[in-house]
Amino acid sequence: MSEQESAAGAASTVMETVRYDDAIVRKFVLATLLWGFVGMLVGVVLALQIAWWPANVTQYFTFGRLRPLHTNAVIFAFAGNAIFAAIYYSTQRLVKARMFNDLLSKIHFWGWQAIIVSAAVTLPLGFTQSHEYAELEWPIDVAITLVWVIFAVNFFGTLRNRRTKHMYVALWFYIATIVTVAVLHIFNNLVIPVTGIKSYPIYSGVHDALMQWWYGHNAVAFFLTTPFLGLMYYFMPKAAERPVFSYKLSIVHFWSLVFIYIWAGPHHLHYTALPEWASTLGMIFSIMLWMPSWGGMINGLLTLRGAWNKLRDSAILKFLVVGITFYGMSTFEGPMLSVKAVNSLSHYTDWTIGHVHAGALGWNGFMTFGMIYWLVPRLWKRDLFSEKLATTHFWLGTIGIVLYVISMWTAGITQGLMWRAFDETGRLMYPEFVDTVTQLMPMYWTRMIGGSMYLLGMILCVYNVLMTVKSAPKNLEDPEFKVARPTWKTASSKSKEAMPVMYDDMLDSLSAKLKGGAHRALEGWPAIFTVLTVMAIAVGSLVEIIPMMLVDSNVPTIKTVRPYTPLELAGRDIYIREGCVGCHSQMVRPMRDEIERYGDYSKPGEAIYDRPFLWGSKRTGPDLARVGGKYPHLWHVNHMRDPRDVKEQSLMPPYPWLLEQTLDTSALPKKLEVLSMLNTPYGLEQIDNAEKLAMDQAKEVATQIEAEGGPAGLEDKEIVALVAYLQRLGKDLKDAKMLKGTVISETEVDANDASNHSRQASK
Repeated sequence: MSEQESAAGAASTVMETVRYDDAIVRKFVLATLLWGFVGMLVGVVLALQIAWWPANVTQYFTFGRLRPLHTNAVIFAFAGNAIFAAIYYSTQRLVKARMFNDLLSKIHFWGWQAIIVSAAVTLPLGFTQSHEYAELEWPIDVAITLVWVIFAVNFFGTLRNRRTKHMYVALWFYIATIVTVAVLHIFNNLVIPVTGIKSYPIYSGVHDALMQWWYGHNAVAFFLTTPFLGLMYYFMPKAAERPVFSYKLSIVHFWSLVFIYIWAGPHHLHYTALPEWASTLGMIFSIMLWMPSWGGMINGLLTLRGAWNKLRDSAILKFLVVGITFYGMSTFEGPMLSVKAVNSLSHYTDWTIGHVHAGALGWNGFMTFGMIYWLVPRLWKRDLFSEKLATTHFWLGTIGIVLYVISMWTAGITQGLMWRAFDETGRLMYPEFVDTVTQLMPMYWTRMIGGSMYLLGMILCVYNVLMTVKSAPKNLEDPEFKVARPTWKTASSKSKEAMPVMYDDMLDSLSAKLKGGAHRALEGWPAIFTVLTVMAIAVGSLVEIIPMMLVDSNVPTIKTVRPYTPLELAGRDIYIREGCVGCHSQMVRPMRDEIERYGDYSKPGEAIYDRPFLWGSKRTGPDLARVGGKYPHLWHVNHMRDPRDVKEQSLMPPYPWLLEQTLDTSALPKKLEVLSMLNTPYGLEQIDNAEKLAMDQAKEVATQIEAEGGPAGLEDKEIVALVAYLQRLGKDLKDAKMLKGTVISETEVDANDASNHSRQASK
């Protein structure tokens, strides 16, 4: 035997002691339970508020303000902490190395909890960017970026210190999550600050809508799907004590999912002012997405082959199997809802709410619970306090999901059909929006019952885990293992004489990897793997975003569209603060029933000064795109003070504080200055006199309210700003109709639907 061979043999047998950091995993597990309870409790409150409007108590706990708190708590607090628990636990064991830096782990944990607390404070106070799943204002967004970078450094540093030659499939999905969420978060949250807690996005109107749903859809993809698939690939084989069904299928699943998913966002904007080419492209890739998604589901379920007998007695496997099944259901329903014919019925209805919650409660929730029940005994060195409670939790959650989803499917289809129904004379069968609302009340109460059952199961889970933790040993030491040190690390630590050994070993390693296949070799190069993942998500992103941003014909200009006055801008910000977009859309689609009910359909050029866009994603109330001038000022005052005064069956909460709170105009000059930086044509004189201009218009509005028989003394109250904004909506298009020849690009009002929309109105 040569000296080199002897050296190589000695190097390959060097053993090292590894202590995994399970303390950080325990912290994330407990945080998951805490925020899961909070998020689901708020969800039940919201369900009650829709079914029974008096549950909207005080200014800070109305539906509009609590809804973003609920979505952020469930997505980023509950699911987010679950993701971090899974990644910190499984990564250490998959690479046989402790997390890169204990301090970074702690900063990540406490930084993320601080972000959640800041969201819980600012959202009810009305500080919001009004972007779905991206409501948090700019200082919190900066904090998210910093904490995410810390997490990424910790994760990739751990990969660098790995003691395994290749990366297991779960790690692929973790890599995709980390890099893609970073890209999505940064580019969707490009804003210019106005104050310490207020900003305006650099995108407006159609551009803002495209960017938001590029982010929104892919936040679901890369925060609520890919990390949970990584979780599935690790914890399902562990719980079933079986290997993953197919390695090749996991490769196809990963790369096709990562490449295709990023294209699908525009399907959220069918029949809107978004150009048809973009939404059609989103639909095509959404339909394609069904195949890799079901490939992952099949891979997960068939991992149980030969272990189905364990399913009857294992609550963990019950949660995991049903969770994966809901993943399959959601990833079938999603592509189906992206088909334009289906979307024309489902969009803006409760059907979408049912779809979203099937994924969140069934897929994300059940996978999290299965993981927690598997982890807790291992993290706290005690058997689970009660298997029966875990099984009871499973059945409560399952029945709760079924009640929730079926009620929302029923409500959504009912809404869609009633909205588009015409009688034999060709008139709308249900002309008043509230006519549909009264038909949905049984479904809304059923949803609340289903949500309450799911919450009760969550409470049982918290109790079960806390009782297990209570009986755990006081001093929980980090688990310790002996592992062989990698050959390349041993060789590189030797003197220069050992360098030939290192190079020979690297060549042998590369040869072995290539014999196992190109992907097997790729798994040994995390940096290259990460770069290829970024390239996969970049293709779809750039193909959709660059033409939209650079080709002016995608958003034809309407000359009569002008910026909001200072008072109207203040009213718009109040509208955003109160969360009105959570219930009201501002987008009339080119469909006969919507044009009959609301007025002419919306055009791309109308929204060029809208930062953020407010097209909405759900109609609990009617569309407001054409509400300007439809009612007198006093109607809006009475409607905001108590909606029952004008619509007896209304579910809308009252907003009496708008008639009492003094309008703050101090930030208006800065707001106009920032918007002028973003190409909104405000002049210096208008910026300098913004407060005076606002108060002058406020006096005019208040005088008109008093002349109509309303209360006096409203000229300095928030209600006049909101009334001014609402009365502005749709006015610019009416002016364009009246002024022949003032619209650029022929008459966009008539020509745009031929190029950008399907002729749904003729149906």
